Amino acid sequence: MLSCFKEDTLPKPKAQLRLEYPSPAYEMIDSDCPYTFDTSSATKVKLNSKCWVNIDYPKLKASINMTYRPVEDNLKELLIEAEKLTFNHTIKADGISSAPYINQQKKVYGSIFEVTGNAASPIQFHVTDSSSHFITGAVYFNVQPNYDSIKPAINYLQKDIIRIIESLEWKD
Repeated sequence: MLSCFKEDTLPKPKAQLRLEYPSPAYEMIDSDCPYTFDTSSATKVKLNSKCWVNIDYPKLKASINMTYRPVEDNLKELLIEAEKLTFNHTIKADGISSAPYINQQKKVYGSIFEVTGNAASPIQFHVTDSSSHFITGAVYFNVQPNYDSIKPAINYLQKDIIRIIESLEWKD
């Protein structure tokens, strides 16, 4: 009988997750490698002797791994291998979309792939000058992939990847 005298319950308003990321400040990464690029100053950049790069985002628990390979009459094979790595995620992916990138002045040509769904690597890319240099890159999170939860971080990292590609210059 007492339950009848309670006030009506009201539905709770929908909550939105609010994640704020700092506006990035960029700095150029220059080394003995045959390329330079800009990356966020909030990252930790590690280069190895093969000119492979690991860009760590400690606050996002994420990293961008970039692999450099010289083109030695094998551009077609490098492109096939890069796209094969992307499409290996179709088992977990809901979809894969791509966007081409062309900068004829800097001789930077490539593609960015977004893998939607709970795939291990939600963003992958490759760039080349089509004659001497080839770079592939992929984003990895140090957490179990849950696309809906990491989507804001994916958007943030995608902007940084675009900056990396747009600022990329080959040393000849």
